[in-house]
Amino acid sequence: MNENATFRSRRLLSIDALRGFDMLLIAGGGAFIERSHGLTGMRWIDWLATQLTHPAWNGFTFYDFIFPLFLFIAGVSLSFSLQSGLERGMSKAALYKKAFNRFLILFILGLIDKNTPLDLFHPANIRYGTVLGRIGITTLVAAILYLNFGGRARLAWVSGILLAYYAAVFLIPVPGYGAGDLSFEGNLVGWIDRTFMPGILKQETYDENALLTTFPAICLPLLGTLAGDILRNTERPEKTKIGYLCALGAILVPLGLIWGLSFPINKHMWSSSFILLTGGMAFFMLALFYGIIDVLGYRRWCFFFEVIGANSIVVYMAYRLIDFNYTSKLLFEGLYMNFHEKWHPVFNALGALALVWLLLYFLYRKRIFIKV
Repeated sequence: MNENATFRSRRLLSIDALRGFDMLLIAGGGAFIERSHGLTGMRWIDWLATQLTHPAWNGFTFYDFIFPLFLFIAGVSLSFSLQSGLERGMSKAALYKKAFNRFLILFILGLIDKNTPLDLFHPANIRYGTVLGRIGITTLVAAILYLNFGGRARLAWVSGILLAYYAAVFLIPVPGYGAGDLSFEGNLVGWIDRTFMPGILKQETYDENALLTTFPAICLPLLGTLAGDILRNTERPEKTKIGYLCALGAILVPLGLIWGLSFPINKHMWSSSFILLTGGMAFFMLALFYGIIDVLGYRRWCFFFEVIGANSIVVYMAYRLIDFNYTSKLLFEGLYMNFHEKWHPVFNALGALALVWLLLYFLYRKRIFIKV
């Protein structure tokens, strides 16, 4: 982790803004919308609130897209950072070491995030499958592949991984259930977690951030590196770059939906269809942010997200380690206490979000950017 005293203005603002938008939702910044469900009488708000929850098993909501989008953005940034390192004369070995150190830091932060207080003397009481750990391991593998394979070869890796994962789930028999069982109890992913994953599993007999699902998750930062290469190309016109991003999205989304007829779209299993769908959506989302912010130049509206994106790890860990809801109640309850009690959780979540953003804004103004 390092602390930069200067802000790199040459960065694409769209990447920081999209990262900020995404990390805000990952960390729980959309809680005020979720808590508004059934309070306003407006159907579109209720629908939006339902999109900020995960389906019980098969199915898809916008909230399912949030974590895959972050992995994709990590891959976009990876393309820029690795190429920058190569241009500065860094060796592949030095870049491997940097990526590995980043993985270790994220893995440790993930353990702290999911296990506070961390019971170091009883490893069986620790949950090892974490969001930050997954970001670390998938970007480490993506970095290794990026430094050794071109764009077409990396796309072949994506295809191979997703097909191999599909074959494994449908062909390898699970004791007591057989092969191809896609239920919560009988799928191969859960059996491997229960059999080989140490420590605590998120759903007791299953953990979506554990072992086997890591393989399809690697495909998202790999797809992100393809998007990064498109954006880094200084010879292509900006509109052409947007066209390439949209074209890839237009290919992947239908492929994911079609594949979902056989291998259902399922965030818990990180199914191959889920990877293609969310990867395609990520290309579209990046094209949208890039087109509006960096091409058309509409930049002011995204300042709120830019501040968050510039310190994404800080906002994630801050939400975990600091009780902003408690502080929000202390500071703002006097303002909202006269409203109906059913609205109190909504206002309190808004206050917590404001406090988080003000902390990040302070770091932004001081040009303190904590990166991993």
